[in-house]
Amino acid sequence: MPLLPASPPPVPHSGAVSTSADSAPTASTEPASTAPGAGLLIRASRALVDGRIGPAAILVRGDRIAGVLPVDTPGDGTAEHVVGPDLVVLPGLVDSHVHVNDPGRTDWEGFPTALRAAAAGGVTTIVDMPLNSIPPTTTPEALELKRAAVGVPLIDVGFWGGAIPSSLGKLDALRDNGVFGVKSFLSPSGVDEFPALDPDQFAAMMTECARLDLLAIVHAEDPELLTGGDRPLGHHYRPFLNSRPPVAETSAVARVIAEARRTGARAHVLHVSSGDAVDMIRAARADGVRITAETCPHYLFFDPADIPDSATVFKCCPPIRGGDDRDHLWEAVVSGDIMAIVSDHSPSTRELKDRGDGDFGLAWGGIASLQLAFSASWTAARGRGISLETLLPRHTTGPADLAGVVDVGEIRAGALANLIEFAPDEVHRVDAARLEHRNPLTAYNGEDLYGVVHRTMVRGEVVYDTAGADPFTGAHPGRLITPVVRTPAA
Repeated sequence: MPLLPASPPPVPHSGAVSTSADSAPTASTEPASTAPGAGLLIRASRALVDGRIGPAAILVRGDRIAGVLPVDTPGDGTAEHVVGPDLVVLPGLVDSHVHVNDPGRTDWEGFPTALRAAAAGGVTTIVDMPLNSIPPTTTPEALELKRAAVGVPLIDVGFWGGAIPSSLGKLDALRDNGVFGVKSFLSPSGVDEFPALDPDQFAAMMTECARLDLLAIVHAEDPELLTGGDRPLGHHYRPFLNSRPPVAETSAVARVIAEARRTGARAHVLHVSSGDAVDMIRAARADGVRITAETCPHYLFFDPADIPDSATVFKCCPPIRGGDDRDHLWEAVVSGDIMAIVSDHSPSTRELKDRGDGDFGLAWGGIASLQLAFSASWTAARGRGISLETLLPRHTTGPADLAGVVDVGEIRAGALANLIEFAPDEVHRVDAARLEHRNPLTAYNGEDLYGVVHRTMVRGEVVYDTAGADPFTGAHPGRLITPVVRTPAA
């Protein structure tokens, strides 16, 4: 089926990026005049503004973009940075699905390594998942431990809360302490401290989320239709794939839709891998249900037929399906029915990945990809003739809209000066040992990927620059972020 031009993400975003190719980047009306030496003027022959790549001069003052101007705007003493012609300036990426596992499981991943990996991959904002840290982020006290573990952040960091049986009826405390929403599982999560919700508990959670206007994000697999469990399945990928069939996903998505319809709550289905699930979510949204969906680069990039025996770095849940499902996901990415592409960075130690000597049933499930997510999806997109302008909103305004993070994901006056310089035509071969992730394990090891991040700016400060002997500059301008509380109009 031919791919259609992208439509905007389904949740409105103030000043959302347009994907129209018919108009040139629009300059802001604010002039460039500043006091001598104040701010920074970034001149680029290619920058993505208003959904189109073209020349622009981006004026940065403090932590914000003060204006987007014609590239030949005369200088007035403001410091300048000229971007090379092989690079395109993009807004910093947003990844709303990251498992940092800190505190408690920092041998899997920790904030120092995760945030470096994010910056090296062009990600300037993450929202951290409530598991697999110990304790999980299911109480205000655990949230404070999580925030303390971050230290001085390199990039911006926000947090999801967790909805487990013991936190039901108390989700307002998490909301009031600044989580962006709450995550639940309909099937076992893989860690004992984050149990799944049974159907009655899930219904109660959705009722509570509707009352609080709190976003419910859901791992949607029906445990009654999963045949694998934590038992040996062998060294071939196919038995593992068969143990988590598409019907397990669609059955669970049907439950989420039904509860969102009944309660009016906002619901979001995580890491969709099934094309049929996308169709269900699209139809429900057209019928007025408040539901959205995301997917991940590994579902868009890999083909199960290419997964070697015992290569448990490819194990994740839901599984990589490939084929028609992958094609269907790409169609939904282009149409906007999938609003976000996120890493679901879920790292672990080699010991856990090798558990069972490469048995797909026993190995830990999760793909480490935070540093590589954008280049992986860009590589797959360009192979299908999908433009950078079409892809980018799924990595920026889409996940930002999902979580409700404001003033990010766009190059416009008033937005945070989170910017990256990206070489879309540069190819790099992934060497897992050279990634910033704590453990050198990734399904992308050895892959040739298009797209290299050369420079990352967070809130107006450069944090990563490959031109230096050490690409990390030592700046730590990131913040711990919380949802914006909107004051009702009088």
